Amino acid sequence: MADPWLALEFGADPGERIAQVGAAHEAFLSGGTSQRQVRDVVHRSWRRSVGALLDPEGTPPVELTGDDLESYRAAHPLARVLPLFRDLLGGIAEDGAHLMAVCDAYGRLLWVEGHPGVLRRAERMNFVPGARWDEAHAGTNAPGTALAVDHSVQIFATEHFSRPVQPWTCAAAPIHDPLTGRLLGAVDITGGDHLANPQSLALVRATARAAEAWLAGPLGQGGPVEPDVVTVTALGRDEAELRVAGRRVRLGRRHSELLVLLLQHPEGRTGEQLGLDLYGDDRLHPVTLRAEMSRLRRILGPELLDSRPYRLRGTVRADFRTVVELLERGEVAGALDAYPGSLLPASDAPGVARLRRLVDGQVRAAVLAGDDPALLTAWTTTPAGADDLAAWQALARALPPGAPRRPLATARVQQLMREYGLTGATSLQRPGN
Repeated sequence: MADPWLALEFGADPGERIAQVGAAHEAFLSGGTSQRQVRDVVHRSWRRSVGALLDPEGTPPVELTGDDLESYRAAHPLARVLPLFRDLLGGIAEDGAHLMAVCDAYGRLLWVEGHPGVLRRAERMNFVPGARWDEAHAGTNAPGTALAVDHSVQIFATEHFSRPVQPWTCAAAPIHDPLTGRLLGAVDITGGDHLANPQSLALVRATARAAEAWLAGPLGQGGPVEPDVVTVTALGRDEAELRVAGRRVRLGRRHSELLVLLLQHPEGRTGEQLGLDLYGDDRLHPVTLRAEMSRLRRILGPELLDSRPYRLRGTVRADFRTVVELLERGEVAGALDAYPGSLLPASDAPGVARLRRLVDGQVRAAVLAGDDPALLTAWTTTPAGADDLAAWQALARALPPGAPRRPLATARVQQLMREYGLTGATSLQRPGN
């Protein structure tokens, strides 16, 4: 297939494909193999869905309702782009066959719009504002999978992991903050099998790019654009991305580590200090370090990197520093929304590892202190929080007895206690005990 993100090859029979993929889905759930019958993006998503212990007959939980939903989406950056979404996709949302949906970076649906009859059908599978449609809660689906792989994608009929969703077909594209590169959410169109065509995927891709372009302008940013600001994205990824002078530059692992270390020390670092942060006490390599810094200077430009000591010049913003600044202002929800994962998680550089533990620890402490079910849920879906026993215990306590997610949280507590050899302890002990 020319485009692996498209669900159907040109000329393919939709009914035949539904049956073929449906059989592969059943074989997969029974422990058989299905990789040759389905697209790689779908097969990988099915594996992630199974890893999240999802019930293929289940529907996603609704996490936000009422005033909580209204206040959350009013403050979300994508609220500023909602008129654009309606302008570009409003015809589809009102034609009686499709829905337009927008979700945040955690897969929470912020807006779902369309013909009332289609909306009522979608309610049966909890495709409603406030519901959590990331893969960990809804399985394979276009908005959730687009967020997971950070790419636009179609999901066709029986490619959905959850059986209640299999009558639908959807296409979604992720949307990023144009200045920082942070994932903000995704835009989606959902309908019948006829959506499995190149036009629907091209439409959501174009809508996402239009949204990013609007956010980059003076109106979208709420002020003038700062063209000289350099931004660094290093959370939740092994290699940092640099945005400078209108360019996106993906740095290698060592340059990513050096840049993060320099960002953490705006006063500057000597070569010896950087060597210790990078290699540890017993592996100082001054010649190697100078060569790496020379290559980094060529990437950044001499106007951004000083030597003696090594330090960054100008305005350089980094996502991990934004998270810390939000925590210092007491904006825990905003900090968690800006936190997609740990800082350069694959790095074993001592200085980066210390900083990673510091940032993770600050986010974790703030979430646990608040005892807020929405924040605790968001934290436990991050890589750093997925195995955090204290957080799962706090979540199980914070959720009311009738909440759909409470049994899952309680089961996860018991599972982690067995893994940690704590089967004799109480499952709902206070955090940190």
